[in-house]
Amino acid sequence: MIDFWTILKTNTWLIGLEALIEAISPQPDDTIIPLGDYVDRGIDSKGMLDQLIELRDRCNLVPILGNHDQMMLHAREGRSDFQFWLNCGGDAALDSYGSSGKLDLIPRNHIRFLESCRSYFETDTHILLHANYKPDVPLEQLDDHTIRWLSLRDYVPSPPCSGKVVVVGHTPQTEVLDLGYLICLDTGVWKGGWLTA
Repeated sequence: MIDFWTILKTNTWLIGLEALIEAISPQPDDTIIPLGDYVDRGIDSKGMLDQLIELRDRCNLVPILGNHDQMMLHAREGRSDFQFWLNCGGDAALDSYGSSGKLDLIPRNHIRFLESCRSYFETDTHILLHANYKPDVPLEQLDDHTIRWLSLRDYVPSPPCSGKVVVVGHTPQTEVLDLGYLICLDTGVWKGGWLTA
C-alpha cells in the first residue's frame, strides 16, 4: 500500500492517471487501490480502462467498483438500465469506443476488468471503498446503495466500530477531506479538479 500522498492538477482523469503512475512509479510489490468510477467520468472511458488493465501488469492492482462502473455493467441487462446509464454519462463512455449507443463495441476484457472489481478492500489499519459505510454494519453486510451511492453530503458516518481508517471517493471535495477516521480522496478530477492518491 502506498504510504504517501501525491496530488496532481489535471483537466482529464486519464492524463492525470498517467502522470500519477509516473510519479508513483509502482513496483511489482506495490499495491494500488483505485476507488472506482473509471467510466463516464471523462471523455475517454476506453483509455482509462486500458490504462488500468496495463497497470495491473506492473503492480498489485485492487480496483474497487464505483457506481458508474456498476451502471455500465447493468446496462447490458435491459433497456431501462441502459437508458439510465446513458443519462448518467454512459453516452460519453460509449463514444470513447467509437460508438453512439452500441454496447457490443466494449471489449470483453473491459467487462471482465469491471466484473473483477471488489466492493471494498480491508487491511489491518484501513478500509477502502467507493462511497460510504455505516459504522455499526459489518463490511460484508453493507447494502449496495451505501457502498456505491451514498454521498457524504447526505450522510457523514461516525468512526467505524473496527477502529480502522476508512478511505472513500465518490463525493467530490475541493480538497482532501480528512476527519482522522474518514478520508475522502475525490477531489473532482472529472470536472477539472485534482487527481489525488
